[in-house]
Amino acid sequence: MGLRVLIRNIGECLTLIGPEGPRRGAQMKKLGLIRDAAILVEDGKIAWVGAERLMPEPGRAKLSTHVDARGGVVLPGYVDSHTHPVWLKPRLEDFEKRLQGATYDEIAAAGGGILASVNGVRGATEEDLLAALRPRLARFLAAGTTTIEAKSGYGLDAENELKMLRVLKKAGQDSSLAIITTFLGAHAVPPELDGRRADYVRRVVEDMIPKVAGESLAAYADVFCDQGYFTIEEARTILAAAKAAGLKSRLHADQLARTGAARLAVEMGAASADHLDRAGDEEIASLAQSETAACLLPASNFFLDKPYPPARALLDAGAAVTLATDFNPGTAPCFSMSFVISLACTQMRMAVPEAIIAATANAAWSLGLQKTAGTIEPGKGADLICYDAMDHREIAYYVGGPPLLWVMKNGTLVHGR
Repeated sequence: MGLRVLIRNIGECLTLIGPEGPRRGAQMKKLGLIRDAAILVEDGKIAWVGAERLMPEPGRAKLSTHVDARGGVVLPGYVDSHTHPVWLKPRLEDFEKRLQGATYDEIAAAGGGILASVNGVRGATEEDLLAALRPRLARFLAAGTTTIEAKSGYGLDAENELKMLRVLKKAGQDSSLAIITTFLGAHAVPPELDGRRADYVRRVVEDMIPKVAGESLAAYADVFCDQGYFTIEEARTILAAAKAAGLKSRLHADQLARTGAARLAVEMGAASADHLDRAGDEEIASLAQSETAACLLPASNFFLDKPYPPARALLDAGAAVTLATDFNPGTAPCFSMSFVISLACTQMRMAVPEAIIAATANAAWSLGLQKTAGTIEPGKGADLICYDAMDHREIAYYVGGPPLLWVMKNGTLVHGR
């Protein structure tokens, strides 16, 4: 028998045990809460969970170590299903301009925005980008996130997009944080092809996607399908090519304008439609009747002082809602899923259980990880976090969440005591 860990003295354990598929409607409020609980971990996986007084006596034998939850709240590690973590420097000039009243479009027209990060990535080596990425991954873990989806998109040519994805692959091999990679070559048109968007779409389809798939560098492909970026038809072409190459789809949808991109995501069988700030009744109904997750990113709305996406309408219609940080250097420099949960509850009127499930079980499902992550049940990885709190509602009540006592990945403490 290998390593056995007993986690005891858990005030509230949120198991989130439920259907393997996406949680919708009333299922979004079922936390599977166990009070005065314990968890037995064997070889990095959950072996048993329940009330501590009911734990079978043989389960206590031959333990390697004990972990004390100190009466706190234990739940699955967060699954952050939308991030952009590979870049060289923060966009502080953009931030100053925004504070002075400049708009998103004005900043981009002046050479800021996505293209500012592109210039940094293109001028950096893999080693430079890896050195910048590693402390960010540590900060995700310290904030309670144990899995992220991570996009490229600041290279905008084959050489640099592949460089970003190779950096993510290497980082995933030596980090405790699990990383699911997404190719986002269609993030913007590069400056050297300004005014030649059709030529760039052709390069993404004919050059980049085959190379990404050939090196098995990404699980998903994504497109920024929005006003001023890529059209519905262009996104359809790119995602069809990605599917033919064996990549699944995600989609930036209806953030800046209502373009119908969310309906395209459903049409293409995408795993998620992300942002949805401008989604209307048709998009909401389409998502509610589909297996495409509605991924909401309220930290970017907070940072940009923009209206929030229609979370309540999506939930009430029966859509499978997820939450993510949108961590990126320009519009959402946020590592904290607990802050996102606070925003979801206070600004989008999500109930606390809905927000927690959106940040864990549903997010894991949207990344195809429902068999290994997102809940606390036997056979799944022991990806767990423990808050210094008496009640799970404190996660949303305290802006940014109460203090984390510890973070566990695959049965090993990776942060805290």
